[in-house]
Amino acid sequence: MNLKSKRRLAASVLGVGADRIIFNDEYSDLIQDAITRSTIRGLVGFGAITVAPEKGVSRGRFRTKSRRLKRGRSAGSTEGTARARNPRKDMWISKVRALRWRLKVAKDRKEISQGAYRKLYKQVKGGQVRGVKHLLDLMKEAKK
Repeated sequence: MNLKSKRRLAASVLGVGADRIIFNDEYSDLIQDAITRSTIRGLVGFGAITVAPEKGVSRGRFRTKSRRLKRGRSAGSTEGTARARNPRKDMWISKVRALRWRLKVAKDRKEISQGAYRKLYKQVKGGQVRGVKHLLDLMKEAKK
């Protein structure tokens, strides 16, 4: 059965392109009989005719390339506060991971004892160590 004219009519009623019109096969007889705009509206009402979502074109590849080329990073393009762009928690996580890695390496190389390692590890967790340089100073003191 040829529904080309019905598709065109439905597209006109719904204000979309003919390619986006989807006919439900269960209501094929009703769709075949529909010849007016009002009957098409009725069929849309109880789901015999639906509209497919817009397809759109993905910008993902373009955004990845733009980031790689450092586009849109100037001061005028920044949105959000410094804390929103680089949250405190993220900074904390990266700092603690770096400090724990340094501690692990020092323990594996036998530069500090197991007891000193435990003590310094707890200090890192408690936020008493400011950074890597501070940790190295504390490790020197632990050796004495």
